[in-house]
Amino acid sequence: MFVAPLLLLLSLPFPPSSGAQLPNQNQAKHVPVATNGQPFPWHHMRLPKTVSPLHYDLSIHPNLTTLDFTGIVRIQLNVLEDTRTIVLHAKKMQISNVLLLAPEGVRPLQVLEYPPFHQLALRSDSVLTRGRRYEVQLQFAANLSDSFHGFYKGSYRTSSGEDRVLASTQFEATFARGAFPCFDEPAFKANFTIRIIREPRHIAMSNMPKVKTVELPGGLLEDHFDTSVQMSTYLVAYIVSDFSSVSRTTQHGVKISVYAVAEKIDQTAFALDAAVKLLDFYDDYFDIPYPLPKQDLAAIPDFQSGAMENWGLTTYRETGLLFDPDRSSASDKLGITKVIAHELAHQWFGNLVTMEWWNDLWLNEGFAKFMEFISLDITYPELQVDDFFLGKCFEAMEVDSLSSSHPVSTHVENPTQIQEMFDDVSYDKGACILNMLRDFLTPDAFEIGIIRYLKRYSYQNTVNSHLWESLTDICNSDDLHEGGKKLKEFCSKRNHLSGASQKWFSGDELDVRAIMDTWTLQEGFPLVTVEVRGREVRLSQERYLKTDDPSLTEGFLWQIPLTYMTSASSTIHRFLLKTKTDVLYLPEEVDWVKFNVDMSGYYMVHYTGQGWNSIIKVLQHNHTALSSNDRASLIHNVFQLVSIGKVRLDTALELSLYLSRETEIMAVTQGFGELVPLYKLMEKRDMAALENQMKGYIVDLFHGLMDRQEWTDSGSVSERMLRSYLLLFGCVRNYAPCVKKATQLFSQWKDSDGKMSLPVDVTMAVFMVGVRTPEGWDFLFEKYRSSLQMSVRSRMKSAMAYSPLKDKLQWMMEQSLQGEVMKTQDLPDVIVTVSKNPYGYQLGWEFLKANWHTMIKKFDLGSSTISYLVTGVTNQYSTREKLDEVRSFFSSLTEETGSEMRCIRQTYETIEDNIRWMDTNVPLLQAWLDKRGHRVLHEDL
Repeated sequence: MFVAPLLLLLSLPFPPSSGAQLPNQNQAKHVPVATNGQPFPWHHMRLPKTVSPLHYDLSIHPNLTTLDFTGIVRIQLNVLEDTRTIVLHAKKMQISNVLLLAPEGVRPLQVLEYPPFHQLALRSDSVLTRGRRYEVQLQFAANLSDSFHGFYKGSYRTSSGEDRVLASTQFEATFARGAFPCFDEPAFKANFTIRIIREPRHIAMSNMPKVKTVELPGGLLEDHFDTSVQMSTYLVAYIVSDFSSVSRTTQHGVKISVYAVAEKIDQTAFALDAAVKLLDFYDDYFDIPYPLPKQDLAAIPDFQSGAMENWGLTTYRETGLLFDPDRSSASDKLGITKVIAHELAHQWFGNLVTMEWWNDLWLNEGFAKFMEFISLDITYPELQVDDFFLGKCFEAMEVDSLSSSHPVSTHVENPTQIQEMFDDVSYDKGACILNMLRDFLTPDAFEIGIIRYLKRYSYQNTVNSHLWESLTDICNSDDLHEGGKKLKEFCSKRNHLSGASQKWFSGDELDVRAIMDTWTLQEGFPLVTVEVRGREVRLSQERYLKTDDPSLTEGFLWQIPLTYMTSASSTIHRFLLKTKTDVLYLPEEVDWVKFNVDMSGYYMVHYTGQGWNSIIKVLQHNHTALSSNDRASLIHNVFQLVSIGKVRLDTALELSLYLSRETEIMAVTQGFGELVPLYKLMEKRDMAALENQMKGYIVDLFHGLMDRQEWTDSGSVSERMLRSYLLLFGCVRNYAPCVKKATQLFSQWKDSDGKMSLPVDVTMAVFMVGVRTPEGWDFLFEKYRSSLQMSVRSRMKSAMAYSPLKDKLQWMMEQSLQGEVMKTQDLPDVIVTVSKNPYGYQLGWEFLKANWHTMIKKFDLGSSTISYLVTGVTNQYSTREKLDEVRSFFSSLTEETGSEMRCIRQTYETIEDNIRWMDTNVPLLQAWLDKRGHRVLHEDL
């Protein structure tokens, strides 16, 4: 599943830090009682392993007029232990006519329901015998969900104003049980044969190709789909809609189709090309053929996350799939390609090989996130995807630096805990530690190891250790003879070269599991402190943690693959730090040393003594001696070290002065990422003078680069995205040349009734200035309503939510909640954008509180959407009064309405960190800006 970067372009000038389900219970606190008053025979949240499903025969009949559905499922079972009871999942549905189909004949089963665990128990009056196979058949009926999960209803409005209804599925993580009775845990893999009854005006899609359509009495049609490969329930998918499609075939013979609303089908060509190219790439890279005859990509008008990897039928937000070459930006192209690359990577990582349980979700999501970058670097080099990988690691560190973080692999039981796993730690930290491991083992050895992992565990379920074993001792393995051409070529070549282990250290045998367990089984990440004394480099490690309780950093130790370079040599040197402290020796004394080259490792670095001063000198006099990734990581690290009192703020600000000469996107955006949040904290306090001084400093740093930007769509993807970023920042910050040009362009565009073609990359800046007046806002809203271009609508929506007009902001949130004029899927974006808006932050908080119960039902407790809302609304507060207000609201909730969610603990910690930062650093910031102001004034004189 792809969790969308929700603020899109609007996040650039102020980068964000990166129905109620169940109480937090893993076992029934009392003897569970079924709905009929009888004791329920199973006490645990997880299903028993007495039976296992082999095959589901599933028939579904959704009614898009009455918005409900009926169905019948026949499940073939393998009995693993003698039992009289079959326990499986069903949620909010009426169950009837439950039968056991045994060799001795058909007989009814008693049904007991236990809704708190979403469980059904089917009781047989005779024993089901180990080793034998049986079938159970259940009829069921339910309403189409009005949330974004399970089997849910969606709708869209045509350009002529007609409302159309569709039904689609979203089963990850625990929502298949709301669509049909099933064993809804990832390890219960089975084959699925699906039939869907529909009206002739609709089409039906599912994971597998349609094999035939049968006419039924009453004018209905029944589509029969081929039997699937073995897969988990969360990957089952079906859609009933009136979509149109376009198709092509890959070099490997797989039919790729993109489905969308008919009026938007002309925006599917790019996605179709990308899907063909990427599926062919993965087919070759993984050395395993894609196992299905087709792969559909469907753009769903109502969709909560970014996309979903259902096997053979991936589903997407419209903004994640639809691309208009004339109206979509460079950022849109990069975003869409990454989402498609993510979902298609899942067809191997996640679908073919699936984690045993949700505690190892990162094996799915970390890999898919990581493969976005590996695949696009090769298939779409022009997108310059490497420029954006570091940002993922910085986002992960933002949450991983709090004591409320969790290990990459962490214990979860109930659906709310499972939902909470879909976060920056599973996705972004997962990808970053895989990138570190790839650099450590060498790219070739890493690729061979993951191919071995996929081949060894195809159609099975895995845990962490299976991956580490597959990446260890690759060329001495028993399966070398069946490892394929890539493995044999690699091992033959490697016999003539030094291996990965010699590259890092000698003596010990390389133990991938011992190294990687330190990164996956404990939360947080290390801070490596470097002290240079002549040729001697003293190293020490500790946990980086934003806290005022030092005891929380104790007891952590990582095996860290260190890399470093020096002023004397651009060669990358390597050293595995396995202990709390260690010493290494340089061949000669040097002017400076830079650890974590290109930030390929998931750790921060602090330089004691003159270390930071020597780095500041390099940046001021010859910044290109370091790569743009190195420069970005130095900016990130130095400001993050201010937060924990390791570095003084004035040292970090002195380092930032070099940014006036910076031109590369990663370093520039990281500069903004560290400096802008400082004034965003002040916007929500009465500190106008210092706030304006800080804004002035940032504009002053970057005005030269802003002045050099052309208001066109020329240049590379990174150059175009940097242009969007800078011009948007300039306009938001009222930089006069920016505002003047944007005002002029908005007036011309408005005078042409929106028909004038604006350069795509500058539209956000233009809209942002245009919405400052009621007339401009109303005009943009009318264009928003009539536009069919999803990326354009997204930019318009973001600009409208950042208007200074408070009545418009309130109205927008209300309309998004109702879902008529603006889609409810966009409500989280709107609320968070309003909350970042200095004119709207109080409105956003009040709206979140007033509509909390509606939103946790719609978006689901524990979901990344709810987490995004909670942190996005509150993470720029920095006063004790605000902290008390936030605590007061969240502590008034019950466990069932979210009081135990991790994002609430993260919110408290973030606000506490903001308070500490302001208390410590405001006087220093004031003094530094005053001193600099005098210095600049003196230079001008």
